Amino acid sequence: MVNELYPFEGKVLDLDGLRYHYLDEGEGAPVVMVHGNPSWSFYYRDLVLALRGQYRTIVPDHIGCGRSDKPDDSRYEYTLERRVQDLGKLIDSLGLDKVTLVLHDWGGMIGMTWATQNPERVERLVLLNTSAFPLPESKPFPMQIALARTPGLGTILVRGLNAFSKGAVKYCVTRTKMSKEVAAGYLEPYDSWENRIAVQRFVEDIPLTKSHPTWPLINATADKLQGLHGVPMLLLWGMKDFVFDVHFLDEWIRRFPDAEVHRFDDAGHYILEDAPEDVIPLVSTFLEAHPTA
Repeated sequence: MVNELYPFEGKVLDLDGLRYHYLDEGEGAPVVMVHGNPSWSFYYRDLVLALRGQYRTIVPDHIGCGRSDKPDDSRYEYTLERRVQDLGKLIDSLGLDKVTLVLHDWGGMIGMTWATQNPERVERLVLLNTSAFPLPESKPFPMQIALARTPGLGTILVRGLNAFSKGAVKYCVTRTKMSKEVAAGYLEPYDSWENRIAVQRFVEDIPLTKSHPTWPLINATADKLQGLHGVPMLLLWGMKDFVFDVHFLDEWIRRFPDAEVHRFDDAGHYILEDAPEDVIPLVSTFLEAHPTA
């Protein structure tokens, strides 16, 4: 059933002996889509199908996610810095000079960090309920994620009970209940303790204090976002997202007042699941309105 919803023949990049799975569909100007946690390239399946007739759509599965390898900590460093390096290696390996980025959840931190390091290579930005800066001061840290980060308890919840991934398919859509078939697609890669390592490591890598190892990189990215002013930006926001909510959207608008913004009052975090009939045409129209050179 998952293959019926995800009718793609993926490709693989070797990253120091690890299989880095990605989709590469269509031809034309490259559109690179970067997923978050606990999803995988499956999240972008309908957007790929809609755009691949006009664009080259590229969607990696982060190491530990989707159909990429899921090594233990001895073989891979599950950090933002490494994620950014992986994305850069993929883009370079495909010979992509300039790209459009579509970013969701952790994909924003990963993709925007790469973008601030390579601003001359970014042609357009599409952001879906995401961040690239520290937690806004006005935003309380969600209890659900705090529990998943609690030493001991978090490991049991995330890796033992798969509560983080199961909770996402239930609570990250608010307009329409996710079907059993789609939910199974999201959960398919995370079917064992070993295969849920990246889900836990992503949660642990959220930098809340200056002492966190990832804080300097996120802070540097936030400081460099101004270097992307002038790049066409589209913000598509599910307003019922309990994590990346209005506090994050307001921060994006403060930093990029010229961005095109669309709010969906009844949609949640998985906005491409909740409102594909609204979101996908807006993405397509935005890309057409800002053609590449």
